[in-house]
Amino acid sequence: MVDRARWSRRGVLKAAAGAALLGRSAWNFAAAVQQPKKILFFTKSAGFEHTVIRRPKEGGLSYAEQVLIDLGKPHGYEVTATKDGSVFTPERLASFDAAVFYTTGDLTTPGKDGQPPMPGDGPETLIKWIESGKGFLGIHSADDTFLTPVDANGNATGPVHPYIKMIGGEFNKHGKQQDARILAAEKAFGPIHDLHDFEMLEEWYKVKNLSPDLHVILVQDTRSMPGEEYKALKPYPQTWARTQQKGRIFYTTLGHREDTWKNPLFENIVLGALAWVTGQAEADVTPNLKQVVPEAAVYLRKD
Repeated sequence: MVDRARWSRRGVLKAAAGAALLGRSAWNFAAAVQQPKKILFFTKSAGFEHTVIRRPKEGGLSYAEQVLIDLGKPHGYEVTATKDGSVFTPERLASFDAAVFYTTGDLTTPGKDGQPPMPGDGPETLIKWIESGKGFLGIHSADDTFLTPVDANGNATGPVHPYIKMIGGEFNKHGKQQDARILAAEKAFGPIHDLHDFEMLEEWYKVKNLSPDLHVILVQDTRSMPGEEYKALKPYPQTWARTQQKGRIFYTTLGHREDTWKNPLFENIVLGALAWVTGQAEADVTPNLKQVVPEAAVYLRKD
């Protein structure tokens, strides 16, 4: 069973409860950011392209790109949105403080969206850049990127990609969009205060190849989800953070739906994550996976 004593629950709350759910006034993001931080929002889809990041045929930004730009501006984040993988060189990454990924597939190939791919050494360049002290925020399908090759039975036929090791886990599959209960593993993560359990309609990812050093923030309560495919699963991390050398990494499976991007709960998670990954705020990232979600050991990487 999940270690309930480790969770600070105050009842199941609906995401629609709004800003009070995460205590929006508990942390002044704009005041904390002394100088604008430059954020690279990368939305290339070498695999499936989510509607929320699909740009209009007539030109312009996608829904999520515009939302993140607008959300970041008053809080001191200068967001540059691109689908062009050629940006992943040491020289071009040097001006950014953090990267936000909403991606799919092998980003070193043109893929389905036909956008310029990363250079062959782009993933290595990204990871070295993060390890030098930069930040990374992965949203939703960011873990559906550089997937481990598998056979027809789902058995791995190759090693786990260094990118997956960096982000901390890998997309396995998902079912239909549905309401689910998400459990707060702790009351706060640095700048994200007053965390509680909540319910939300989303496309919930199943995960695998988890890193053992995750600091779990939110947990997927699989028992709250209809259908045997979920009820048979053990609870697993849904939002987490970790460090890699000097780099700070944050990931959440949230973000499939357009209404999620305008939800105060999601906005506060994103703003808090950006504050932490850019070094504007501190948080305890002591690994806690085994303590708060012991059942999730079945999803750990084997290496």
